[in-house]
Amino acid sequence: MMPTCPLCASRDTLHYHRDARRDYHRCRRCGLVFVPAAQRLDPAAERAVYDRHENSPDDPGYRRFLSRLAEPLRARLAPGDRGLDFGAGPGPTLSVMFEEAGHPMAIYDPFYAPDASVLEQLYDFITATEVVEHLFEPGRELARLAAMLPPGGWLGLMTKRVTDREAFAGWHYILDPTHVCFFSESSFAWLAGQLGMDLEFPAADVVLLQKR
Repeated sequence: MMPTCPLCASRDTLHYHRDARRDYHRCRRCGLVFVPAAQRLDPAAERAVYDRHENSPDDPGYRRFLSRLAEPLRARLAPGDRGLDFGAGPGPTLSVMFEEAGHPMAIYDPFYAPDASVLEQLYDFITATEVVEHLFEPGRELARLAAMLPPGGWLGLMTKRVTDREAFAGWHYILDPTHVCFFSESSFAWLAGQLGMDLEFPAADVVLLQKR
């Protein structure tokens, strides 16, 4: 039996690619490419990979990288809009950048900032940079984030996108063992329709969704 898509829950999936370590399946309904559950890392092994990250607000290169999302999103916000950085990682930086621009921020990360009370509030915008490719249940998680936004609120995502099977086979992005879900433009189009959100691709790897 083919595995169920973790984004749209369809069983209409096909085998897409195999490398030395894992299999990758593609959903015919939403276009998501994903690793089957049995081939994901356990939490301890996943945390060990993240612990090696050395991202910091003091790194100008990392700030430039994050600005690809921060700048187009900031241009769409009102002064003082309040945000949540979801999946902030061991060195929260995007939240610092938005606070410097006058936006109060909360952070959440299941390993490094696991205070779940921040997930029970409403925000004017939510960011998740280099996060969605790590989610085991992206459909459920992204629906939860959308529910934390008022009408007109923004969800800003940053992740590299699947283009075609040939490029996927040689893609460095699949070499990270914590990357288990790979979105295409069609995946985000399905998601936007499902969540009642308008969709923009303002820059490479950047996705903005606004709640209607």
